[in-house]
Amino acid sequence: MLRSLTRMPADMSSDSRRQLLNAVTDLFLLDQEPSDLAKEHYGEIAMHSLSNLESDARKGYAEQVAAVPTLPHKVAVTLAGDTNADVARLVLTLSPVLTDTDLAAIAVSQSQQHLVAIAERARLSEGLTDILVERGDRTVLHTVSANEGAQFSDTGFERLLERGGDDSDIATALSQRSDLASNRAQRVLRIVEQLSESSDSSAQPNKAQLVVRHARQQRFEVRLLIADLVAKVREVDDVLLMLADEDRAYHLAQVLAQISDIGTEQALRVLMQRDASGIAVLCRSLGVGEEAFRAILNLRARRLYFSSQDIDDDVLDYGKLDPATADRTLRFLKLKTKIG
Repeated sequence: MLRSLTRMPADMSSDSRRQLLNAVTDLFLLDQEPSDLAKEHYGEIAMHSLSNLESDARKGYAEQVAAVPTLPHKVAVTLAGDTNADVARLVLTLSPVLTDTDLAAIAVSQSQQHLVAIAERARLSEGLTDILVERGDRTVLHTVSANEGAQFSDTGFERLLERGGDDSDIATALSQRSDLASNRAQRVLRIVEQLSESSDSSAQPNKAQLVVRHARQQRFEVRLLIADLVAKVREVDDVLLMLADEDRAYHLAQVLAQISDIGTEQALRVLMQRDASGIAVLCRSLGVGEEAFRAILNLRARRLYFSSQDIDDDVLDYGKLDPATADRTLRFLKLKTKIG
């Protein structure tokens, strides 16, 4: 069927192509592990259709497949590079198919709206943030500054301060980051203080100072929470519930890393990847209850645009996950990471 559909007549109307693409996409998405041949044929159909669809139809299609991990690479790249940012936005933000190379090529050539969408991704490498900081306007800089999943090289961080250091919103966003190394945090604090001294209005500087103080308090609080867990003064579930409900992804990753003996970066990657298998294995090996696990899934849903049905399905699967299997899997992953 897929093979015959790739030979679509050239005179099909835009609406007919849209209907055909929707129908074939529904069939394609039924198979969670399509063969390479099926992906190839589906990709041909999608590519033939997209070039003849109006913007609204392309946008609707993009929203349907943005987060699909089996989407053919060439389709994801085409959607992400669409000159209409409304079409590209969700694919740029959510697609697990796009590589750093794909995103970098779009970041250096497309509009500021495209850059904002990239800046909203759950994870951003140093190379990508370097481009965003260099090319982005104030909105892009605000977005990437506040994204705790964005990693900054020393060069990129310096360039961000150079381009946005006089913007109190950017300085405040940076001050709220819980992952800043102490030397970077001190530099941001000095910028906030300088902005406070030079501002004609006392309201904004005071607010910025409060934000900095709050960020410091949160970092101190996490250290205390970890100490309490080590001393068995607090329950793991209670701490995870609190951090998840407060949407503190990085602090949650820090706690998970500490109590499972893995790196914080690895814990954050497991927490924020679209497939819930990794975070399920980690939580089950730690004996985390379903209520706390659901709270963690809700945090992920707020950032990765999951539906409530996705959460219910993942909680159901979590309840069936054997603790011994999860523990063996985690030990294997730890060993693999140390060897690598």
